[in-house]
Amino acid sequence: MINLNELLALPAPLVLASASPRRKALLHHIGLTFTTVRPDVDEDAVSITLTPDTYVEELARRKAHKGATMVDGDAIVIGSDTTVVLDGSIVNKPIDETDAVAMLQRLSGRTHTVHTGLALVRKDSGRQLIASRSTDVTFRELQQDEIEAYVRTGSPMDKAGAYGIQDDFGAVFVHHVHGCYYTIVGLPLELLYTSLRTFVGAST
Repeated sequence: MINLNELLALPAPLVLASASPRRKALLHHIGLTFTTVRPDVDEDAVSITLTPDTYVEELARRKAHKGATMVDGDAIVIGSDTTVVLDGSIVNKPIDETDAVAMLQRLSGRTHTVHTGLALVRKDSGRQLIASRSTDVTFRELQQDEIEAYVRTGSPMDKAGAYGIQDDFGAVFVHHVHGCYYTIVGLPLELLYTSLRTFVGAST
């Protein structure tokens, strides 16, 4: 596997400001070496009246900057946030199983948009790069027993829109995708890679 830290000539250690196992798996998938921190960011402090791209970018920025305060020495910190938008409204994580069922009922047979924000922050200089991607996702018509069975697994409870396309069962809800698959999972890899290249190049 290519060592992306060496290929990119990263001038500082890479840190992922996220506890998401999905984001960690994606970074490992492309050959990045990194450590993780878990920033405590109040997501309710960011208004959902913002445009979806601005909303996820601001949360990603806050996570990256908070993560930078949690590491010793210089680092390049990655922050990310994902949300679902349906009918112009942001659909975040469900508050309970009843809410998760209602979310999936709303998404059934329709197209929604997944937005993921990305932030890179260099701890020593405070320099940052902010970006985002969006992907349209169309669900097939879901049956009530399918929705309830999926919600009982608990998997939807920590995911925007109450589903994970990478889940064993959540995957079969998706009829088709228009855009970047990894944006839906929670970290658009092509955007991350090109952003790191830009970020490193601008610092040399």
